[in-house]
Parts: sequence; C-alpha cells; structure tokens
Amino acid sequence: MRLNQNILLLGKKVVLVPYTAEHVPRYHEWMKSEELQRLTASEPLTLEQEYAMQCSWREDVDKCTFIVLDAEKWQAQPGTTEESCMAGDVNLFLTDVGDPSLGEIEVMIAEPSCRGKGFGTEAVLMMMSYGVTKLGVTKFEAKIGQGNEPSLRMFQKLHFEQVAVSSVFQEVTLRLTMNEWERQWLLEQTSHVEEKPYGDGSQEPRRQRPATGSE
Repeated sequence: MRLNQNILLLGKKVVLVPYTAEHVPRYHEWMKSEELQRLTASEPLTLEQEYAMQCSWREDVDKCTFIVLDAEKWQAQPGTTEESCMAGDVNLFLTDVGDPSLGEIEVMIAEPSCRGKGFGTEAVLMMMSYGVTKLGVTKFEAKIGQGNEPSLRMFQKLHFEQVAVSSVFQEVTLRLTMNEWERQWLLEQTSHVEEKPYGDGSQEPRRQRPATGSE
C-alpha cells in the first residue's frame, strides 16, 4: 500500500516501517522456518519470488504492511541497519469488497529473541490505530491457527472475541467491532506513538532513548 510508504510509527517497544527491498533477505530467511510456515499457513518462496511479493504488496491498495523493528536496537546506535533490527511484520488486509470498513489483521514476531516481550501486542495496537484513524476501519478480524495459543491469548486480551472455528482450516476467527468505547481505549493505548516521515530507512533520524531508560 502506497499510503504508508513514507511514514514511520515509533512506539515504546517497536518501530513500524514500510516493507522495502532492504528487508526482503531477512524476511526470506525467516520464512524458511517450517514452524513459521505452519503458523502463518505460508508456502516457501524463492528469494526472487519474495522480492516480487514485496513489490506487489507495496502497490496493492488493499494490503497495508509494516515491518516490526526492535525499538531498543534501532535507537541504540545511529547507522544501525533496519535489517539487523527486524523482529517481524504486521499486516492489515482490506479485502472484503462488500465491506471496506473490515480489516483482517495479522502479526508475526519471527525473531526468536524478540518473542515474549510484548512486541506483538504493541505492533497490533499500533496497526489497529493506524487502520482506524487513516484507513476508516471499524471492524477487525484475526484468523489464528487452533494450536497458536500465544496469539489467541494476545488477541483476546485486546478485546477480540471468537466468532467461528474452522475444522477444515484448523483456525479460529476472532472479531472486534470498534464502538466509541473501544475506539477511545485504543487511542489511549497508542497515545505515545509518534508518526514520522520515512526516508530510506537507515538514514532516518532517531530519537535518543530517555536518560532514565524508562519505557
């Protein structure tokens, strides 16, 4: 999606940046993992196919993708490459032509050292806020593999409710409708997020970590 290609979202634990060609090699290495293929219901692609997919997603008007960076690593040293800070990705699919206000959200924290730190939770909240305020999304769906207990628990903590189970696809569908209370709660949870212009990634100015080291 071209709408988000020039912005960066800076949170406490994660930074969301557009998916660019710089990120493809690391992403390709991640997706060689049979575990990630199973959890994301993905087929392995060649590196060339991965580059083509990145270009396609950049152009598609119904797919919004951000790469999730470890904010602490990203802010630690000027000149640190984004590839070395990559933790995963977060996506919002606006593929229901009958209901443009419905977005299917998914998140993947692929880097093992980044799991269990709340990166996925903050990335989802930031993407939801972006969807609500910039894309007109008022309903979110998440489709999670039945065996993916961490993701199921995370989305349920974010107020998603189970609406369907598919034994064929072995996945659970959860949904959240953004009434006024949910919208205000979401905006409060993401009030710390800063939107900044995004250039070529590694040259982007970075905020220094607070002297206290507080989150």
